[in-house]
Amino acid sequence: MGQGRCFRAAFRGLLGRARHGIRHGRRHHHQGPPPRPRRKRGTQSQAIGRSKGGMTTKILALTDALGNLVRFVLLPGHRFDTVGVPPLIDGVAFGALIADKAFDSNTIIADLDERGAKVVISQHPRRAKPLQFDAEMYRWRHVIENFFCKLKEFKRIAMRADKTDQSFNAIIHLAAAVINSR
Repeated sequence: MGQGRCFRAAFRGLLGRARHGIRHGRRHHHQGPPPRPRRKRGTQSQAIGRSKGGMTTKILALTDALGNLVRFVLLPGHRFDTVGVPPLIDGVAFGALIADKAFDSNTIIADLDERGAKVVISQHPRRAKPLQFDAEMYRWRHVIENFFCKLKEFKRIAMRADKTDQSFNAIIHLAAAVINSR
């Protein structure tokens, strides 16, 4: 009889623990992952990236010789500039591409050579094989820099006030239209 009582007490203890130990959807349990997978929200596909300066967006713009916007691409702040060049220049005919050191890449230069376009890219100082470029033509890079200065006059663009890249694209197009009409 002594063994039966012990067994019943132990069995009751197991049932009691099991009954109270069940976690119903982990509602009140704070350790571990959430009870069900949640949809990711945030800036995954909104061209916002974390860089040294915080959450930023890069605007890669292609302008004509007068400084009017032809096309642009938005990139997260932590992405390399060279990633956005192929979609930027795809399907656009031009005689020369004037760009700064961030675009000094063998793949970009090879693509421009295939197109027959003149490469006017300032070279990175540690480039293994320095390439020749037209310094006189490179002086015209101020046209794109002036475009960005005019674009940043619009506070909403300078501060990236729009959360979605779709609305940010629309504001950039609107600002470019205002700049062209001046």
